[in-house]
Amino acid sequence: MKRIGLLSDTHSFLDPSIFEYFKECDEVWHAGDIGKAEVVDQLEEFKPLKAVYGNIDNKDLQVRFPEDLRFDCEGLDVWITHIGGYPGRYNKRVRKIMAENPPELFICGHSHILKVMPDKVHNLLHMNPGACGHHGYHRMRTLLRFSVAEGKVKDLEVIELGKRGKLN
Repeated sequence: MKRIGLLSDTHSFLDPSIFEYFKECDEVWHAGDIGKAEVVDQLEEFKPLKAVYGNIDNKDLQVRFPEDLRFDCEGLDVWITHIGGYPGRYNKRVRKIMAENPPELFICGHSHILKVMPDKVHNLLHMNPGACGHHGYHRMRTLLRFSVAEGKVKDLEVIELGKRGKLN
């Protein structure tokens, strides 16, 4: 069993409380729009990190991380990308891949909208952890924490970090 801390859309801000929320996690996954490299540097020092770049990320982050990350986690086929959409409204690029080879867990960011929902057409679970940075139109900064065991997502938790605001 692995405990996963999932976040997205940090936009160069890493709330210090994330380290407390993710202290029991085995890995941290970042679904893009990292912002500054310091964000992922801190996460990598803390826990093993899997990440993809997002549309705001510069060339250095695009070289360091892929657009798509596909891997096995405890028998679960996982695909992480930044811009993906959601069941019934995937973007064109994602729809093509879904038609050919859907994962069992599809994770994206970008919308700043927390969503966890089944995709009955592709027989998968879709997750978007929302946004945990201060930049964007979201009201509440959010994360997800869950376990993966024997090919299944278990013990899913939504974590609210507080309302989005201006940095002091």
